[in-house]
Parts: sequence; structure tokens; C-alpha cells
Amino acid sequence: MKGSAQQGHLLVLSSRTMLEQRIQQQFFDSADLKYAAAEVLSKPIADAVEAVVDCITSGGKVLACGNGGSAADAQHFAAEFIGRFERERPGLAAIALTVDSSILTAIGNDYAFDVVYSKQVQALGAPGDLLLAITTSGNSANVLAAVEAAHAKDMTVIALTGRNGGKLQGSLRDTDVMICVPHERTARIQEVHLLVLHCLCDAVDQQLLGEQET
Repeated sequence: MKGSAQQGHLLVLSSRTMLEQRIQQQFFDSADLKYAAAEVLSKPIADAVEAVVDCITSGGKVLACGNGGSAADAQHFAAEFIGRFERERPGLAAIALTVDSSILTAIGNDYAFDVVYSKQVQALGAPGDLLLAITTSGNSANVLAAVEAAHAKDMTVIALTGRNGGKLQGSLRDTDVMICVPHERTARIQEVHLLVLHCLCDAVDQQLLGEQET
């Protein structure tokens, strides 16, 4: 009995060690991707910053959309634009197209879920505005439709995606910006997407307000 209990205790310790190692590996994998993506994505992120600053300083607004975790990212971005990122400043014009349940369910019910964002872009977008289109696969039908609607409104598109860019890559114009995370796993792509959004917010503030005093 004593030997059996001791063996069970060792199995629990082994299981706990494996669990902690698995958790640590998630951190390592995420960090490795961020290091690898830094050089690849710095140029398109800088291009996106310039596009956003041009939009905002010309009186335009940013419309953001995505599904699932990407919907949360769209809302996160809009919150930091309208509120603040890390520095006090006037709010910047941004709308997350993911938040109004009445609009989403009405359009989804009366038309199709594929047009829940494009119909909002048609109604709210204007020439000079910008669409932040977030899809880890690049194949989300409602995001692709939103891009098409944005182009019809003479809006610039910033595409935040992953893998090989999917169908979204072929839907963009030369004046648009593609930020494609070089990875296949959705969780890793979303982690880098959040960092990209923070880079955008930080750099836009720097461009509008100047360097922060230390």
C-alpha cells in the first residue's frame, strides 16, 4: 500500500511537471514567433501607421471588423483609439463593426451573415476612411465582403491576417496594406495581431504627439 501511494505521488508530480513544461512551451513558441515576425512585419506596420495617420488627420475614421477573437481585437483597437493607449490625447475616430447585436442579428437574419460588415461599411464608410480587416485565415467571407465594400467607397484597407494571406491577399489594391503573420496556428497569429495593434496605437500617438518625454 505504501509503495502504491508513493508511486501515485510520483505520477502526480510527473504530471504537474509536464503541465508546467507545456505552459512554458506556449510562452517560448509565442516569443519565438514574435522575434521572427519583427523584421518581416516592421515595414508593413509602418506603412499601416502612415495610412492611419493620413486618414485621421484628414478627418477620416477607422472601421474595424473580424470574427471571434478577431472581433475582440477590433473592439480592443477601437477602445484604445477612442479612449487612449498609453498617453493622454483627444479621442481618435474609430468604430468596431462587431459590437451592435441588433445590427448584426438584423442583417444576419434578413440577409446573410456574410454581409454583416459590408452593409455597415456601405452605411458608415466614406472616401478617405480606413477599414481594418482582421482575419487569421484571410478567408472570412464577411471580412472579404467588407473589403469589397470599402473599395467601392474609396477607402484604404489594412488587412491583418496570417498563414499565406488566404483569399484576402488577392482582394487588396496597391494602396492597401497587408500585415500577414508568418505562422499557421491561429492562437500564435492572434497573439502577434494584438502586438501589431499595440504597435499601431503607439506609433500613431508618436506621429501625432511627438516623442514622449522621459
